[in-house]
Amino acid sequence: MSRSHFPFTAVCGQDHFKLALILAAINPAIGGVVISGPRGCAKSTLARGFADLLPEHQPTEVEAEQLLPAEFVTLPLGASEEMLLGSLDLEQVLNDKQVKFRPGLLSRAHGGVLYVDEVNLLPDHLVDLLLDVAASGINRVERDGISHHHRAEFLLVGTMNPDEGELRPQLHDRFGLSVQLTNQYTPQERVEIVKRRELFDTDPEGFCEHYRAGQRGLIQRISQARHRLSSLNCSEALRLEIAVRCSDSQVDGLRADIVWYRAALAHAAFNQRDQIEMIDIDAVEELVLAHRRNATPPASPPDNPAPPFQRPEASQSERDSDQGEWGSMPAQQQKTADQADLPLERFKQTELSQLGSERSRGISQRPDWFATLLHSLPEWPPRSLRFRRQQQRPDVLHLVLLDRSASTLKAQSFAHAKAALLQISEQAYLQREQIALFGFGNNQVENLLSKVRAPKELRSWLDQLGAAGGTPMREVFEKAQSYLRQLKKQSPQLQVRCYVLTDGRSSSSLAGVDLPGEVVWIDTEMSAVKRGRGRELAAELNASYLSIAGAY
Repeated sequence: MSRSHFPFTAVCGQDHFKLALILAAINPAIGGVVISGPRGCAKSTLARGFADLLPEHQPTEVEAEQLLPAEFVTLPLGASEEMLLGSLDLEQVLNDKQVKFRPGLLSRAHGGVLYVDEVNLLPDHLVDLLLDVAASGINRVERDGISHHHRAEFLLVGTMNPDEGELRPQLHDRFGLSVQLTNQYTPQERVEIVKRRELFDTDPEGFCEHYRAGQRGLIQRISQARHRLSSLNCSEALRLEIAVRCSDSQVDGLRADIVWYRAALAHAAFNQRDQIEMIDIDAVEELVLAHRRNATPPASPPDNPAPPFQRPEASQSERDSDQGEWGSMPAQQQKTADQADLPLERFKQTELSQLGSERSRGISQRPDWFATLLHSLPEWPPRSLRFRRQQQRPDVLHLVLLDRSASTLKAQSFAHAKAALLQISEQAYLQREQIALFGFGNNQVENLLSKVRAPKELRSWLDQLGAAGGTPMREVFEKAQSYLRQLKKQSPQLQVRCYVLTDGRSSSSLAGVDLPGEVVWIDTEMSAVKRGRGRELAAELNASYLSIAGAY
C-alpha cells in the first residue's frame, strides 16, 4: 500500500459495518452506506481504509489514460458549491483571459469514496446537488459562463449522530445500506484495539506490512466477487421472499426490494456461491431495512409518550396552585384531527405560512470574482464588482406552546391544536429548521420536545398525547422567556418564532412577559361565542392572533 492508512483488515470488531462496505465495493449499484453511531467507534478509520479495497480506475479527463488508485475524499459541512462541483479557474482567466473549468471534490471522488461526516447536518443546497450527481453518475456544471460535464461515479459513505437531527429522507433513502454502530467493546477488545493503534502510530509502514497479505487477499476476493455477479441466479421463491418481507416492513416504494436483491447478490458472490440462498437474504436484511422500515409493533400508548426520535426531559417547573375550571383529572387522549377537514388548513398558504416567512436575502459583502471577471473581460481591472447573493439561511427555531389542560378536550379543540402543530412541524421540516415543544396542563409545564431538527413524523406520537388538569398559563410563558433568552445568548443570530396553541381559558395575566422574536397566538376554542381570553392575552404579548373557529 502506498498510503499509510490504518489497514481495513486490522480494525477490531464492527463486522456489520465491514460487511456493508464490502458489499458496496462488490456491487456499487447498491448505493453507498450511512453509519449512525457515537464518536470513537472506527467510522472514519474503516471508511478511509475502505478506499484501499476499491479497484483502480481511469480519471475523469479523457486525455489521461493511466489508471489511478481510488481516492478517499471528505466533503466538509462548510463546503461551497464551487468546492463540490468545480468552478472557473481564476488563475487561467487572469493570465490568459480564457474560461477554463477547475474540477471540484466530485471529480476527485470519481472511482473512490465520497465521505460526509455528520451528513444529517449537510446544508440543503449541497444535499440537492449531491442527490442529482449520485443518481446520474454525471456532474453537470452550467454556471459562471461554464458549460462542462464529467463522470462522477463514487461510493457515498456518510456518518451521523441521530441525536442531532434526522437525515433528509431523500438522502437517507439514497444510501443503499444503513449500519447502527456501538462503542460497547469487551475489555479484551479494548485492550487489543489500543495495542494495534500504538503499533500503527509507532511504525505505520511495518504495521501495514504485517497486514499486507490480508489486504491483498480481501482485494482479490472482492475482485472475484465482482466478476461472479453477472453469473449468479436467484430463484423466484427467494425474490418473492424479499418482496414479502419488504411489504411486511411497510417500506416506501421499491428501492428496498432492489437494494436487497443487489446486496444479497453481492453477499452470495463474496461467499463464492453460484446462486442466492436464504442465508444471503437473512445476512443483509437489517442493513437494507434499518432506515426504511415503517412498521412498528403495536403497544398501549402511555399518558405522556416519548417521541420516537427523542425521550422527553422531566420538567421541574413550578406547579399552579389554581386547579382551573375543570380541576384535576386523569389524562385523556384524543386523536389528531384530519388536516384535510381542519379549518386551519385555510391558513396554510396565507396567514400562517407567511408569518415569519421572510428570510435574510441580503447581498454578501464578499465579491463574486468569477461573475466580476466574466462581466469585465477582456478589460482589467474590472469596471465594477459583482457580489454574490447570500444563500445560507439563518438558524430558525419554532417554539410551540401546546395547551394540554382539560378544558381543551371540549369541542375537539385539543385535536385541532395537535393538527395545527403538525402543520407547523411540516413547514419547519421542509425548511430544515428546528422545533421545540412545551406542553402546559395538569398544573405543570413540560419540555415535551427539546430543540431538534424538525422531525418528519409526529402524528402517531401526538395521537398518544393526553390532556388533563388546570392551565398554568403564566408559568409556561415565563419558562419560554427564560429558555429563549438563554438560547439567544448562545446564538445571537437565532431567529425565533413562537406559536401558542390554546383555548385561552385562564385567569392569569401575561403583563410583563416579553418573548423574543415573532409570536403567533392560535386560538383553538371552537365555540361561536368565546369564553376564553385569547385575543386579550395575544394583545398583551403583542402577538398575531389567529382563530381556528374563525376559519369556519
